[in-house]
Amino acid sequence: MTTHLASHPHHASRDVPRFGRGGLALVLVAGLVAACAAPGTGAPSPSSPGTTDGAAVTLQRDFVDVVNTVAPSVVVIETPQGLGSGIVYDTKGDIVTNAHVTDGSRTFRVTLADGRRFEGKLVGSFAGDDLAVIHIDASNLAPATFADSSKLVVGDIVLAVGNPLGLQSSVTEGIISALGRTVPESSSVTLPNAIQTSAAINPGNSGGALVDLDGHVVGIPTLAAGDPQLGGAAVGIGFAIPSNIVTDIADQLIKNGKVIDSHRAWLGTTVADIMGGAGVLVHSLQADGPAAKAGIRAGELITSVNGQQTPSSVALADVLANLTPGEAVPVAIVRPDGTTSTIDVTLGQLPG
Repeated sequence: MTTHLASHPHHASRDVPRFGRGGLALVLVAGLVAACAAPGTGAPSPSSPGTTDGAAVTLQRDFVDVVNTVAPSVVVIETPQGLGSGIVYDTKGDIVTNAHVTDGSRTFRVTLADGRRFEGKLVGSFAGDDLAVIHIDASNLAPATFADSSKLVVGDIVLAVGNPLGLQSSVTEGIISALGRTVPESSSVTLPNAIQTSAAINPGNSGGALVDLDGHVVGIPTLAAGDPQLGGAAVGIGFAIPSNIVTDIADQLIKNGKVIDSHRAWLGTTVADIMGGAGVLVHSLQADGPAAKAGIRAGELITSVNGQQTPSSVALADVLANLTPGEAVPVAIVRPDGTTSTIDVTLGQLPG
């Protein structure tokens, strides 16, 4: 399935159990079925304990508790390009957000949920997973708790908390719609293992918090799908970076200022799309990179990697996002004279 992506939703105009609280959704359905039962079937009256009304009130209270738990951890990040969101990561003043929110800036204005404002400095960023860390010198911070995103299941209820359109601490709700999506963010960046959610993701939400019913962060909302027919964002299709990737990359940025182990495969080429989609043109190569070491040269076309066609730069990034550093894969090429060849390339690690 081809996913058409809208622009990043950050610029504003100036261990999760399968049941537990999430099981309330099942109670709601059961209550509706019981309420529709015919008289004399033993269905409880609307005022009886355990009916839909009672379950709905309980779920509503859970939502309120979640918002009260996570909202103090969500911040507004101002850059010359616009507004985005971030999450207080620790008590030392580290804020995690999307790399595209920082957008090349070195300093930022960070507004906490309690209204305090601080100047922030970039600790480091990693475009490969669209993550960055900003530091502020502040006390009495409220760090968020990050969940184990590997325990998410489709259907889990989630809330997105951020600052869409500059509206601080806005909340939308939805479910986990799919897991393990590979999402092209640009011609050079593809996000692997992304979370798809029906919670609304709007401009300004980027870098905010996608949380479960325990108030724990399961992901960072990053972008929304675009509807090519309507020319805008597709309703109910948003994507978030899983919390396990967030914590891994954030910890490396805080410790080293850069990513040491990206877990991402890399060819070491700069490529360009060509008319007809016969492959991608190798424009340049990283010296001593995997492709160069294997004998691939500038001016050649890469038509497939590991048996998967690469008609565009997005397709190539998609293939690489699902491969592992150190893996040896066949790369099919077409030389300028029209001859073809298949070269075994040992993939490198995407540098941080």
